[in-house]
Amino acid sequence: MAQKLSNQLMVAFYKEMLLGRRIEERVGQLYVQQKFSGFCHLYIGQEAVGTGCLNAIRKGEDYVITGYRDHFLPIVLGMDPGVMLAELLGKVTGCARGKGGSMHMFSEKLHFMGGHGIVGGQVPLAVGAGWKIKYQKEDNVALCFLGDAAINQGQFHEALNLAAIWDLPCIFIIENNMYGMGTAISRTCSLHNLADRAKGYNMRQAIVDGRNVVNTYNQMKEIVEETRKTSKPILVEIQTYRFRGHSVSDPGNYRTKEEVEKERSRDCLILLKDIMIQQKAAKEEDFETYEEEIADIVEKAVTFADESPEPGLEEIHAHVLA
Repeated sequence: MAQKLSNQLMVAFYKEMLLGRRIEERVGQLYVQQKFSGFCHLYIGQEAVGTGCLNAIRKGEDYVITGYRDHFLPIVLGMDPGVMLAELLGKVTGCARGKGGSMHMFSEKLHFMGGHGIVGGQVPLAVGAGWKIKYQKEDNVALCFLGDAAINQGQFHEALNLAAIWDLPCIFIIENNMYGMGTAISRTCSLHNLADRAKGYNMRQAIVDGRNVVNTYNQMKEIVEETRKTSKPILVEIQTYRFRGHSVSDPGNYRTKEEVEKERSRDCLILLKDIMIQQKAAKEEDFETYEEEIADIVEKAVTFADESPEPGLEEIHAHVLA
C-alpha cells in the first residue's frame, strides 16, 4: 500500500514541479523572443515524473541520463535554475559553459550525464554507467530516461540485452507521453503496455502512473531500493502526457483539443494540490504564496542568464579532446 507523504515533502514536491512548469513557460517565451535558437523540447505536463523519480534516489551519487527534454531534471538534482538557463542561452556561466545548449545539459558534480539529441542514444551510455558501478563495486544505480519512441531503436534492444546479461543496476524509465514527435505510439508499437518489452530480456518490469507524484515517488523508492540491493536491471513505463508539442515549433495538430483538455484535467499540479488540500497539508491561499515565491526565483534566474557574458574566443579550444 502506498505510503502517505509528510506535509513538508508534499509542499516541497509541489514547489519543485511548479518551478519546473514556470521556468519552462519562460523558456518558451525566450525562444519566441529569439534569445536562443535551434531545437527546444519542453517538459510541461511531465513534471511529476522528474520530481517523483529523482527524489527517490541519492542525488549526486546515483547516475542520471536522459534524452533532449532535459531542462527540468538537472534542477531537481540541484542545479541552479539560472545556470540551466544560462546554458540554454549559450552563456559562459552555463553548466557546460554555453557549449551544450538546450539538448545537452550536463553536470559531473551532480552525476547528471547529460541530455542527448540522438533518439535512444543515451540508453547504451546508461549501461556503461551501470557497468562502471558494478566494476568499481559502488553502491549506486543508474537511471536512464527515454521517450516512448526510443524503444523501437536498435540500440535500445542491444543495451537492455547487455544490462540483463551482466546484471547491471540500471533503471530504464520510459516516459510514455503517448507520442513520438507527431506519431501516436499505438501506431508504431504493437504492445499495449510498453513495459512488456522487458520480457524479451528476462528483466523485471513496472508500470507507474506518472501523473500522480505521490504514487510515482512511492513506487520509484521501492524500485530504486530493490535495484540497489539486487544489482539487476528493470524496465519502468511511466505514463504521462506533454501539454505542448514535441518541440516549440510543433503546433501539435495531430491531437484533438478534446484529448488535450482531458489530459489537462489530470495535470500533475492539480492532482497534487487536491491531495494537499484534502490532507490539510496546505490551504488555498498558500498556493498563491508558492506562485509568488517561484515567480521570484524564475525572474532572478532569467536575469542572471540574460546578463551573463557569452564565451570568449579563448573558449574555442577549451575542453576539446583532440
